[in-house]
Amino acid sequence: MQEVTLILDRAHEGDPRAAEELLPLVYAELRKLAASRMANEAAGNTLQPTALVHEAWLRLVGNEDQKWDGRAHFFAAAAEAMRRILIERARRKHAVRHGSGQAPANVDDLEIAAAVPDDELLAVSEALGKFAVRDHQKAELVKLRYFVGLTLEESAEVLGVAVPTASRWWAYSRAWLAQEIERQRSGAGE
Repeated sequence: MQEVTLILDRAHEGDPRAAEELLPLVYAELRKLAASRMANEAAGNTLQPTALVHEAWLRLVGNEDQKWDGRAHFFAAAAEAMRRILIERARRKHAVRHGSGQAPANVDDLEIAAAVPDDELLAVSEALGKFAVRDHQKAELVKLRYFVGLTLEESAEVLGVAVPTASRWWAYSRAWLAQEIERQRSGAGE
């Protein structure tokens, strides 16, 4: 994992070979994360893990001015890119013109890296947007765990915090999101 940080540092310093070395290292890890995230998707799902990784990679490297402040910054950006892709996909599928309705989500029943209905994904994303304004670091933890499928230990490493801290953040985040989703359901969040 430290190799990725070193390569990101070299890329930041302008080493043209660093980008060539980074892609295979990061791609394999992102592909593994995407595969675990999408392992239980419904049959007939048109988005495959490889496509998710490719789309996220394009978003990550599409801006030539982007500078990565190490491994944590890169993987946080990857988590955000994957989250946005999944949210955009869910919104397209559940657009009013397709006749779909929105059902409530229960955060207590969420499992990390497991398939979730699109309406639940949208509810979590909306609540997470509000949470990010309130507490950015804890929102990043949720993105890494929920949208990318990292374990608590992996998430703590990416964020540069101790596992017990990440555990406390995760418990708080889940409780806050559950309350916010309940407000959404009752109409009090409008």
